[in-house]
Amino acid sequence: MARQGEAMETDDTRIETGSGNVFADLGRPDADTHLLKAEIVTRIDTIIRQRRLKQIDAAKLLGLSQPDVSRLLRGSFRKYSLDRLLRLLTALGRDVETASRGPVGRAGSASERKRPAQSAEATRSPTSVVE
Repeated sequence: MARQGEAMETDDTRIETGSGNVFADLGRPDADTHLLKAEIVTRIDTIIRQRRLKQIDAAKLLGLSQPDVSRLLRGSFRKYSLDRLLRLLTALGRDVETASRGPVGRAGSASERKRPAQSAEATRSPTSVVE
């Protein structure tokens, strides 16, 4: 099996293992932000589905139009800021927590180095959504 970033070739097909962030793999600027937005929208979609809300009802809760909800849930969220997406989560009754961590991959102070290791999910992006 290929490791992250390595390529495998079989017959006419080339398979390359992704990094875990499709936006980074595609070379998009602000890949971490795009991934975080996608994760937030996925949570919004999950909540709407769990509550069996119609888009028009979700729109009323979110303060959006039904067409905007439709576009958002189909992945058109580029125009939404992280702050706005987080406010949509709170409108659906979710508590949102943000955290700031030291730079990734750089040795910090001695007290920072002594902290226990964090999960991969907690260190993957600059902001995490907590349910």
